[in-house]
Amino acid sequence: MTTVSRRVFLKSAAAAAVATNAAGQTVSPAGDQTFDYVIAGAGHNSLITAAYLAKAGFGVLVLEGRPTIGGGCKSGSVCLPGFTDDWCSSVHGLLMSNPVIRDNELGLLDNGLEYLQPDPVMHIPFPDGTSLTMWRDPERTYQEYAKFSKRDADTFMKLIDELKAYRRSRAAGNADSSLWKRREAMSAYDVVKASFEDDHVRSFHLAVARFTSEPGGDPYTGRTAYTAIAHQIGGRPIPKGGSGMLTTALGRVIEKAGGVILTGMPVRELLVESGRCKGVVCMDGSRFAARRGVVSTIHVKQLVDMAPSELWGDEFLQNLELFQPEEGLFAFHMATSAPVEYPLAGGGSIVPSESTILPYPERVLRSSFDDASGTVNLEDMWLQIVAPSVTDPTRAPAGFHTIKLIGNVPYQPSAGSGSWDEMRDQVADGVITYLQRYAPTFTRDKILAQVFMSPIDLERMNPAFWRGSIHAGEYGPSQMGDMRPVPGWANYRMPIAGLYQTGACTQPGGSITGWPGRNAAEVVLADAGVQLRDVVART
Repeated sequence: MTTVSRRVFLKSAAAAAVATNAAGQTVSPAGDQTFDYVIAGAGHNSLITAAYLAKAGFGVLVLEGRPTIGGGCKSGSVCLPGFTDDWCSSVHGLLMSNPVIRDNELGLLDNGLEYLQPDPVMHIPFPDGTSLTMWRDPERTYQEYAKFSKRDADTFMKLIDELKAYRRSRAAGNADSSLWKRREAMSAYDVVKASFEDDHVRSFHLAVARFTSEPGGDPYTGRTAYTAIAHQIGGRPIPKGGSGMLTTALGRVIEKAGGVILTGMPVRELLVESGRCKGVVCMDGSRFAARRGVVSTIHVKQLVDMAPSELWGDEFLQNLELFQPEEGLFAFHMATSAPVEYPLAGGGSIVPSESTILPYPERVLRSSFDDASGTVNLEDMWLQIVAPSVTDPTRAPAGFHTIKLIGNVPYQPSAGSGSWDEMRDQVADGVITYLQRYAPTFTRDKILAQVFMSPIDLERMNPAFWRGSIHAGEYGPSQMGDMRPVPGWANYRMPIAGLYQTGACTQPGGSITGWPGRNAAEVVLADAGVQLRDVVART
């Protein structure tokens, strides 16, 4: 069994005296040390950037404030020893098209990273006792849609072809499709209502669309209506051994290339000399100088407090004041003696690795109101149920399972509701009761241990989850593309010379895609006179 957080290949601050940088120099957190690049934070995107820089031959130091690397891509024993839970992310489907994995540019697939494809891909039960299951075989999924509507089943197959064609068009640099422009500008709710006639099918598409934490009723969420189609094409791949196996592999690649990783070293200040970022200061007073630059994955809302305000410029700071969080989430971890099992209308049952619940389409329209008003509303709520141990038995002892429930709740409950510290157990109990409506055999005696993490708990665990935003912030028209994080500063360079930004605050945003990390690496390398393609070609 692999328990990622128990494996200590990284260098803690206490052990750093024997660490070396890419030039073979001894490194200690006491006193000043100089590297080519200092990376502030060790989420998967900043580690990808660091890996490309290290492979290019630069001296790289990665500083992580937490005891282990990974950020939102980390695994460990959350509930009980011997059970490997994903602290945040579980599925890496969006990473598969990135050359980091597609072309194995960094050699991650040679450093212990292996992906599994669950089948069935997804399951959704409905209040009337029916259900819809997505299988890896699209013909089999077609039959699931056809149970409710043959027209919707035909539409499903048509959309697979249309999405594949649109992706090919975009890859060729020709994405000017008037149809897709309109679809993407619409709300997910309106797209689904216009595309499908049956409410079961509509609920399924809107439930899967919610995985992005975007309100389904908002404009420019239309692309999320096709998330289910994307999953049919690419599946829902999970790393064997836990989500953190990705960042574990990245750590190995960095260290093999001569880079240094120090954990337990949170950054508190940027060192700026003559208008250029020259390094960082950690909480314990350790100073690390950077000859060429600093790459940050610290949330931009916190990063701006680490240097004098006049260095950022008024317009940049005013833009950040308008930067909005996404709807809050909870993550409910459980170690269990049985999986979540759903009865099937024709008899028997199904045990999927991943499932979701949304009783009726219009429920998504309520989520924005609940979030804005601070209403903790568990009635007919959207729920995502992730059980990786069904596909990957290395996650738990034989016959046991790890389960994670995810749902939307406000970061700050309304006045009179109580604080999250006061209502955590009550909400957790309500979520279990809700799940039992659809999975009646999942009784409380099967839960060996549980940890419910509210949006505030998630932020306490990882400051980058600002206001419970696991994707760093809302992903709408004002915070996407060249607007993320700030218009005019979406190219991974910050207003302070020598300072770069990557991670979920930058385009294309959150989730495990690796694109902010690879894109930032390309920019940093280009500024150093090196082409990323040349780095890849010689490694």
